[in-house]
Amino acid sequence: MTKNVISSAKILLTAYRKALVGLEDGLGEEFAKAVDLMQKSAGHVVVCGMGKSGIIGRKISSSLASTGTPSLFLHPAEAIHGDLGMVRRGDIVLLISYSGSTEEILRLLPAFSRLDARLIALTGNPHSIIAEAAEITLDISVDREACPLNLAPTTSSLNSLVLGDALAIALMEARGFAETDFANTHPGGTLGRRLLTRVRDKMCTENLPFVDPKASVQDALMVMTEGRLGLALVGNADNLVGVITDGDLRRLLVKRVDIVATAVSDVASPVPLTIGPDEMMDAAEAKMLESRVQCLVVVNDTGHVDGVIQVFE
Repeated sequence: MTKNVISSAKILLTAYRKALVGLEDGLGEEFAKAVDLMQKSAGHVVVCGMGKSGIIGRKISSSLASTGTPSLFLHPAEAIHGDLGMVRRGDIVLLISYSGSTEEILRLLPAFSRLDARLIALTGNPHSIIAEAAEITLDISVDREACPLNLAPTTSSLNSLVLGDALAIALMEARGFAETDFANTHPGGTLGRRLLTRVRDKMCTENLPFVDPKASVQDALMVMTEGRLGLALVGNADNLVGVITDGDLRRLLVKRVDIVATAVSDVASPVPLTIGPDEMMDAAEAKMLESRVQCLVVVNDTGHVDGVIQVFE
């Protein structure tokens, strides 16, 4: 039983590898034309597909939109009942139909023509009606489906998905889509928060752990414990003369230093690591990683301590 199951899976993976090699070998001028057409378009790339092709189409549309190419998915059956209003004059329409004769898409071709839509077809039949109607045809044909019955869309669905992602990535590079652009389309993700958030938006400002330079290290320990930032700020907001961290305290304890009799000023680091409040969080994170610290003191242009930023909470 186990051997048969694994054998079936390996047969599918072999078919997938063969399909991808064929897809790669077939890439050429038509693919480049499709990328150029989509890049120059001032409208949306409307992805349209039925059934499994529709599921793949939704993913392709999502990939395009998240990498800088405005896109939406149009369900062909819903389109003939009003959703065709999504398509604007001159939009690019990416039609996915392995047979090239999907009935629901065929019914939309006259409407696309009236809207002067530019059609790109992803199909396994370059001589089909949909392929003939398209300005550009991209071949997703396979020798056979990985399905034992050669019926369920498997290998052909893979080719559709991979070619769609290839279009998205090629467009992404052609547009010079950068990390910050990606963050703008993913503001809720970790990358978006890091690249779009400023230090002032995340810094701690309340009850900052200041300690007098003449205070004992034991006093600094109490202040540090209450502050829960892993450090104590030596001085005040307008005159920061150093910091003492929990790492400093551990080293003092290892050396058996009398923390009651030792003044903070004698052991504090006189040059604390700082960052400006208007710096981006990615800069703060990079500085912490480089220096191997958990906190940075936020100091403005006048030297005033505005807060403490702690990324690794």
